[in-house]
Amino acid sequence: MSREDLHVTGLGTQLRRLLDRLEHDVADLGADLGLEGWRPRYSPVVRAVLAHGPLTIREVARATGVTHSAASQTVAQMRRDGWLRTARGVDGRERVVDLTGRARELVPLLEREWRTTEVAVADLDAELPMPLGELLTSAERALDRRSLRERMP
Repeated sequence: MSREDLHVTGLGTQLRRLLDRLEHDVADLGADLGLEGWRPRYSPVVRAVLAHGPLTIREVARATGVTHSAASQTVAQMRRDGWLRTARGVDGRERVVDLTGRARELVPLLEREWRTTEVAVADLDAELPMPLGELLTSAERALDRRSLRERMP
């Protein structure tokens, strides 16, 4: 067996590899559309702000289904990349995030990227025994009922 044939096939490795492939292709599309500095993980944040207006980081976390820490890290990166601006909230400890003018100008390109990605996902789903999003939702719900740790002998 050659070194090229060696693969670690643990579930975590497979999930990371799949996510990396999906994100890479979406990032390439963003670059093709002229979305400089765009990362696919920014989409849920932008969509949340577009849908609800300026949000606290806690609200971003809740709207996007990630931890406060993950939302905070993404917001910080988006701010550095010029996609978001932050302001002090009512409570001095809160930060409220909103899209920059540049981000708002690029919304039509973002929407094009989202539509194109949705078409590609539908095409991928057509080849699978079950739509990928449906499978992931089912897996999350099963783990909500009983964690993987609880399933271990």
